[in-house]
Amino acid sequence: MATPDFVIELRRHIGTTALPLVGATAVVLRGDSILLGRRSDNGALTPITGIVEPGEEPADAAVRETLEEAGVVCRVERLAWVHQLPRVVYPHGDEVDYLDLVFRCEWVSGEPYPADGEMTEVGWHRLDDLPPLELPDMYRRIEYARAEGTARFEGGR
Repeated sequence: MATPDFVIELRRHIGTTALPLVGATAVVLRGDSILLGRRSDNGALTPITGIVEPGEEPADAAVRETLEEAGVVCRVERLAWVHQLPRVVYPHGDEVDYLDLVFRCEWVSGEPYPADGEMTEVGWHRLDDLPPLELPDMYRRIEYARAEGTARFEGGR
């Protein structure tokens, strides 16, 4: 996956130290189907995900990432889940603590294709017959985005 320029610049100053970043997950729905893509870095099948750029609204990041990675225009309907991911340690030693914001999104236009190389394949999958997802919390992201009601959050004790 392409590392944003602002992260590269921060890494020049902090090295591999744990870096807190905000991520956005776009659970894009079209009727009874969901948009999923196979990540080029680890081969995992997931909804569209990405890093929120400095000064960017998180919902706008979800829309941007969907267009950049899958060539699909979507509209954010609501925030579904706010949660902290376990620390990620990349093979080259960089550590990242992602705060993930999951958005329920509605398809507007476009047919999916691997637009920027961050996905090797993208396409629509029936919600009642999902293929195996290698990362277990992706099922919860999808479940919470499909559920009605207010956004779910963790912690707050």
